[in-house]
Amino acid sequence: MRGRAKYKIVRTVRDAAEILIIDWPSDDGEEYVTAVRACLRALHNEIPPESVRAALIRAADEERISYISLVA
Repeated sequence: MRGRAKYKIVRTVRDAAEILIIDWPSDDGEEYVTAVRACLRALHNEIPPESVRAALIRAADEERISYISLVA
């Protein structure tokens, strides 16, 4: 990922959107586009944040970005 930090913590839909738009290494993957759209829909209360989480994980898999998933 681009940016100063090697690791990013995603707690909110806004965090996910910022990471996708600012730090994501590529902006042309199908899952990437789906994740960005999911963020926009969640910010407009059209889908739940859980849908963004799933889309972000699929985008990370597509880009071969490692992640640790914790749900409290």
